[in-house]
Amino acid sequence: MKNIDEERACQCALNRIFGFEPKIGLALLEAFGGAAAVFKTPPKEISAFLGSLSRAKYASLITMSSYESAAIELERLASSGDAFICHGEPGYPKALIECDDPPLGLYYKGSRPPEEVFDTRPQVAVIGTRNLSYYGLDWCRNIIEAFAKARVKPLIVSGLAIGVDVAAHKAALEFGLPTAGVMATGIDDIYPRRNAVVGESMATTPGCALVTDFPPGTDAIGINFLRRNRVIAGMCEATILVESRIRGGGMMTARLAYSYDRDVYALPGRIDDPLSQGCNLLIRENIAEPIGSLPDLVEKLGLGKTSISLKADYKAEVEARYSDIDESSRRDLLKVAMTVKAKRGIGIDEMCSLFGWPFSKVSRLVTTLECDGFISVDLLQHCSPRTAKV
Repeated sequence: MKNIDEERACQCALNRIFGFEPKIGLALLEAFGGAAAVFKTPPKEISAFLGSLSRAKYASLITMSSYESAAIELERLASSGDAFICHGEPGYPKALIECDDPPLGLYYKGSRPPEEVFDTRPQVAVIGTRNLSYYGLDWCRNIIEAFAKARVKPLIVSGLAIGVDVAAHKAALEFGLPTAGVMATGIDDIYPRRNAVVGESMATTPGCALVTDFPPGTDAIGINFLRRNRVIAGMCEATILVESRIRGGGMMTARLAYSYDRDVYALPGRIDDPLSQGCNLLIRENIAEPIGSLPDLVEKLGLGKTSISLKADYKAEVEARYSDIDESSRRDLLKVAMTVKAKRGIGIDEMCSLFGWPFSKVSRLVTTLECDGFISVDLLQHCSPRTAKV
């Protein structure tokens, strides 16, 4: 074990031991003057400090063996280009330090040093349900595009999960914003595997990163996601809940952010839509502020001004844009635009059946509306309205 920093290895070992109770580990660091000092303290003295039987069990884990395992782990991290950031070091998210239960360290994967990712810009969490609707996807992209066009560019933080999380990461990459994924597994594994391409892109894109407080080799189990949510909520100055049912990981993260005295925002939705009920509940409880204006949201987050805003009247703007073409074509374009607005995610084939028009006609109209910024079309030819404008 050559060139291993003893203090770092000791703190890495303590992070492994006190991962689910970081307050105890931090108390030991403060009481004994550092991680290495903790390992040099007799077990009886550690037990006496810990006090209760439930805490005293940890004294038997603070051994030379756990130190050596951590030192080997740090060597492997270094050989793979990854790192372990100790609590309080440059690159450890400053907002996370303010919490009363931050991890003793974070495992880090990125193409640039962690201080260039976490010490240079505000961090905003964009989170929500795994069962993302087209409404949620549309507004997730609108929100992140507004951030990308703001004077101050934030780091978009999420959990790399299916749904809102990966949509937020993808939108950030698309619009040129840095993004960080907080994982519920070890830094050596990306879960779920279907998001591996996005995760690997984040790990290799300057300004982006993957982080976790779980040691390499940790599998994705339920309780780990709860611990992961604590890190997301703690490291961000603000949290945005895009869509959520009454119960879910996004709701927990938003409530944790509120408990950390962070700003919380939620996208309001229909009162009869289960995917908006969580957001609407947090708004009613005054835990979250509703998102109504993208420029207002950007300014409230301290990001300055943005060049993106909501279309004041979607129908009127479509009509105005095509005022100089023949009435029949204008009427067809408006029909497609308003159908897409009413039925987010509708497919081109479905519109062909709905209108009784040939595919070539619908495809041409969709392409025109997409090029003019009124709708967006995904790879499966599902259409969604663009309700924000530059």
